[in-house]
Amino acid sequence: MVQMALESPVNVRAAERFCQEILPEVSRTFALSIRFLPGTLGRAVLIAYLICRIADTVEDDPVASIATKTLLLDDLLECFDSPHLADNYGRIAQNLEGEAAHIRLVANTGLVFTLFRTLPVTSQQHVQRWVSEMVHGMKKFVNLYPTGIRIKTLDEYKEYCYYVAGTVGYLLTDLWHEHSFSIGQDEYQILLKRCGAFGEALQTVNILKDIAWDAEHENSIYIPEQSLAAQGSGHQLLLSPELKPNNHAAIKELVALAWHDLDEAQEYLLSVPKAAVPIRLFCVLPLLFAYATLRDITQSTAMLESGGTVKISRAEVKSLMLMGPISVLSNHSLRWLIAQVRQKPFILGSAT
Repeated sequence: MVQMALESPVNVRAAERFCQEILPEVSRTFALSIRFLPGTLGRAVLIAYLICRIADTVEDDPVASIATKTLLLDDLLECFDSPHLADNYGRIAQNLEGEAAHIRLVANTGLVFTLFRTLPVTSQQHVQRWVSEMVHGMKKFVNLYPTGIRIKTLDEYKEYCYYVAGTVGYLLTDLWHEHSFSIGQDEYQILLKRCGAFGEALQTVNILKDIAWDAEHENSIYIPEQSLAAQGSGHQLLLSPELKPNNHAAIKELVALAWHDLDEAQEYLLSVPKAAVPIRLFCVLPLLFAYATLRDITQSTAMLESGGTVKISRAEVKSLMLMGPISVLSNHSLRWLIAQVRQKPFILGSAT
């Protein structure tokens, strides 16, 4: 049972400093958005994200055995109720491999949970509930595919995305309801209808832009085998230059799903009360970046080439970082901006 803990002020300051410093190293985009969230809400979202990233690092380890991953994911969930285990988790997980910043985060799991224990009890409960749901799904897929994730069908893909991203949409919405006076029960029920799609849309776009990276660096292929087979290809031929047109045709199913979920995510954002400005600001940039990235994915095959990915230009990123926040108080302006991004790169000052 989670509860408020009396943490040493020195320990809390050290934990907060570490969490703030590590965030941009593990996700620059998330760091851009979370700066808009004030006080305890911002702290709760920061902690939730970092715990999810720890779980993701365990899941994505390219060499750890299934038994090791399962044990580490189980231990991570026990950290919610065991400060001692949380403080020792980094030592237990010291043999994980991955990006340096992610490994450093895992090594300092104890600091993340030190900050977690300073949250209000209800916030702790929200984080524990949805992280537990996420980890349950991760364990299922890790054990289902012991030699590397190889998604078979679109339905299986949707299930995977619910666990690793839809849960995040629910977690955030529960935190909005708890911390924002303008999101009462009626507003909360409206947001619940689309919060899963909000998280899953961003996940599908990330998967599509990083097809080659996931296959080559994390031994994970999320494009359904069934979709590839229908185009005369397969998981083992996903990055084959000769079958690039076939593989591009095979991802159309996921592209269509991403467009649908992004449009649901847009309605989710527009349903956030205008008085909840910080929450709207938090949501707008990831959504705009996702629309721009998916637009480019539909016109590119880079993500199907060894070492390739799809990235929007720095000029567009800067333009969206300016226009997104300016537009959040008007649903009309947000719809207009998203419509522009869907069609072509949105770059301020360009002759279009």
